[in-house]
Amino acid sequence: MPTSGDTLLRMIRAAEFKPLEPPRVIGIDDWAWRKGQRYGTIICDLERNRVIDLLPNRNANAVASWLGRHPGIEVIARDRAGIYSEGARRGAPEATQVADRFHLLQNLGEALHLAVCRHRKAIGIAGKATIADMVEDQTKLEPPIEPSTKLDQLRRARRNHRRSLYAEILDLRADGLSPRGIAPRIGMSVRTVERWLAAGGEPEHRRPPARSVLVDPFRDYLEKRWEEGERRALELWTEIKRRGFEGSKTTIYRWTAARQQGSPTSAPNVRWRPPSRRNCARLLSKESRSLDQQTERFLHHLHQVAPELSNAGELARRLAALIRGHDDTNLEQWIEDASSSELASLAEGIGRDIAAVRAAITQPWSTSPVEGQINRLKTIKRQMYGRSGYALLRNRLLATA
Repeated sequence: MPTSGDTLLRMIRAAEFKPLEPPRVIGIDDWAWRKGQRYGTIICDLERNRVIDLLPNRNANAVASWLGRHPGIEVIARDRAGIYSEGARRGAPEATQVADRFHLLQNLGEALHLAVCRHRKAIGIAGKATIADMVEDQTKLEPPIEPSTKLDQLRRARRNHRRSLYAEILDLRADGLSPRGIAPRIGMSVRTVERWLAAGGEPEHRRPPARSVLVDPFRDYLEKRWEEGERRALELWTEIKRRGFEGSKTTIYRWTAARQQGSPTSAPNVRWRPPSRRNCARLLSKESRSLDQQTERFLHHLHQVAPELSNAGELARRLAALIRGHDDTNLEQWIEDASSSELASLAEGIGRDIAAVRAAITQPWSTSPVEGQINRLKTIKRQMYGRSGYALLRNRLLATA
């Protein structure tokens, strides 16, 4: 059949793809034309696990209009975005909306992280108390002392600079300026200013302690020579070089410098560091029986310094158990208990969307199959990058559903 590629593309664009049966349970989510800038909407039949339509934009009007053209839909699974909630309410008021359980747990993690950020100083106090307990238990070990190098001085200077920037942001916010007005004065993006204000402080940059794998096979020999009184890095490097060491002299110079500062790299358990804020939020939501001894000590001190976080952690565990369970009878009680805690903002949002959250707990539907279809859409979109627009992409996706 003689034809051209353009003819085939025109035929695909003009084709009409309709579901064989009217959908009853659908899932709605967004997909990225260009990440962070432009989004569309994908609609899937959850009972048959297939895409039934692709919308070129993401707004409540488009969703409501599509639902109005497809009566008979009984269940709509969606994320926590207000756009899809409003669109579903206007387009299918009789349908049951189901909030996605994964997004609920994600919202819980973000709320707990923000609560921890508001008590950032308590983490440092609890960490120092934990290290003091460890030193007291292990009296033979010296407390870890970080060697002061030019790199450490640079890191401290940058950390102090971030703190001064955050203090300036707070002063401008107190003067009544919005993040959009603060950003050009500080020299940051609007999104960065909003993120710093939401987190309650400047970001932290955690780096794991440096440890050379090249030194590990020769560590016992180096420790033995050190105990015998050998302090010359060049001599130690020459000796282990004969034994097969392939590293540079600089590696051994760093090892001896750390050894002279009283922080031997052979005892990494002494160099315990408090968890980051995000890890701290994760630990607060875990059951105590799954934590090691050092973490339990740290959380004990943290709860003493900031009892609000202890309450937030208990509430987080209760909500996670509710979401993963099938009984929603205690949901209203949780909202009432959390309304005066560090998770008050999350409780308020769940209260506004309580019907969809109840359905998430009691019904089996979620947007997980939609996420799988979005991955397939990404693959098709990238295969035809630069070839055509929405019409061809939509029909190609529906034709392969």
